[in-house]
Parts: sequence; structure tokens; C-alpha cells
Amino acid sequence: MIKSKICDLLGIKYPIFQGGMAWISDASLAAAVSEAGGLGIISAMNANADYVRDQIRKCKALTDKPFGVNIMLMSPFADEVAKVVLEEKVAVVTTGAGMPTKYIKDWLAAGIKVIPVAGAVAFAVRLARMGATAVIAEGCESGGHVGEMNTMALVPQVCDAVDIPVIAAGGIGDGRGLAAAFMLGAEGVQCGTCFLVADECNVHENYKKKIIAAGDSDTIVTGKRLGHPVRSLKNHFSRQFAEMEKNNANTDEQIMAFGAGSLRKAAVDGNETDGSFMAGQIAGMVKKEEPAKAIVENMVKQAEEILSKTSNLVY
Repeated sequence: MIKSKICDLLGIKYPIFQGGMAWISDASLAAAVSEAGGLGIISAMNANADYVRDQIRKCKALTDKPFGVNIMLMSPFADEVAKVVLEEKVAVVTTGAGMPTKYIKDWLAAGIKVIPVAGAVAFAVRLARMGATAVIAEGCESGGHVGEMNTMALVPQVCDAVDIPVIAAGGIGDGRGLAAAFMLGAEGVQCGTCFLVADECNVHENYKKKIIAAGDSDTIVTGKRLGHPVRSLKNHFSRQFAEMEKNNANTDEQIMAFGAGSLRKAAVDGNETDGSFMAGQIAGMVKKEEPAKAIVENMVKQAEEILSKTSNLVY
């Protein structure tokens, strides 16, 4: 059976995290993934404490398995959400868009496992020194906010640089990616795009259909000019955003205003023209909607089959 030290550390069956996707990763999806044996994660996004507390309590009602909360540290509500996870005794906190310096000591003291996202070796090293339980090394193949390094190059370098468990992320959506992550030295994986089409995912049906219809080259990275690059599916919005970035006549403020609320338009409203359908490069591998349990178990089964064949390799 596929198992690593992160499973014992977190009390989960399989070393598979579900990514904290804003407007998407709610209690329903997180609970389904945790029930399937992985680690479901609720996205705190830019929401306030009341929303996050409500989602945590809904998740507790749906599963008695460990789950986590992802905190975007740039959120104006980060301070109050940091307190909520303490009060609600959440098992795991993942973080992104910043360093959790001001919170990590209290979280660790409360027994919370802190697993931040890092897109570069230097960040991973700093996080390990802070006392992070593990680190998620996320390559630019992922959906949403991305860094510069590819997963294949980033993960082994992070594994060499830190002595805490490393979770691989970015461009991983099936058992082949899970097996490859182990070969790179990781203790598990974090996946987002493949869970967008889970039956328990409450994202708009138009979003799911666009993921399933996507091909290998149907994503685009925008936002580099603003310092916050984002990978999403190509559509009218993302192409126009890219054109606005190229045109020096547009100010950064105008570009930011154009993009405001675009993810919500996609995830909640299903607006295929003006929405930002954030997705990773594995979108072309996703072919159908199915339960989260099937996604997790098929990933594990495929990885087991691949890894069992490595003993037959000729050296």
C-alpha cells in the first residue's frame, strides 16, 4: 500500500493533499477527500473569521478524519482566521502568499501541523528553520498563483535542502504523478485541478465542463507584470488580461481593476467570458466527473502498479 511518513505524521491513509482553492475548496470537498483517505483542505481565501469557522464546523460534521485549512497570508482577515484555526483545533494549516512568521509559533504550540507552500528553495529553507512540520514544493505547472520553477526541478532541490517532509505539487493529477513525486524524494503530493471535477466539489458546472474539455496547451499565465502570476484556462478574460499587460498605455491599477472578482465569476457564476478559470497544466488529463473517493483510490492504485514495476528495471 502507498504510504509514507507524512501519513503517520498527520493520521491520514494516503499521502494525497487536496489543494486549498479559493471559492472552490469548501467543507463539502474537504470532507470528501478526507473520508477518501487523503487530506481535505478548506480554503480561507479572503473570507472573514465567521465564514471560515462555519466551514470548519460543517467539515467536522461530515467527517471525523483530519482535515486542514489553507490561509492566504495576504488576506485582510488573516489575523482573525489565524485565531479561528486555534480555537477550532484544526489538525493542519497550509499557507500561501507570504511567510507565516507571526503565527507559526502559536500554531505549533497548539499542536497544529503547519505545512506552508514554497515555490523556491530559499523559501523552503526559511520555513524549515521556523519549525514548519513539512513544506509543499509547488511548481509553476499548478493552477492559480504560481512561481517560476518547474516541479521536476524544484522538488528534488527542496528535498536536498531541508530535513522535513516535502510534499510535491504542480502538474500532478494521477498515479503517474504520485509515483514520480516519490522518485524525486517527496513524501506525498498536493493536487488541485483533478479535484475540481469531484462530485462533491460545488464549483459551477461550467467550470467542470471547461476543465474536462481542456487540452494540454489550454492554460495561460497572466499577472507577471503585477508580480502575482496566475495560471488559468485560455478564454476571453485571460487573453484580454494578457493583452492589457503588454500594452503600456494600461496602468497596473487598471489591470488590477479589470481582474477583480474574476475567479468568483468563474467558480460561482460560471461566467465563461469574464471569469478566471484557474487550472493547472494537468487539465488536459482530466476526462470525467467522479467521486473524490474514486479520484484518490485510482491515483493510489495507478501509483502502486507503476512503483511495483521499478523492481523489474534493468540497470
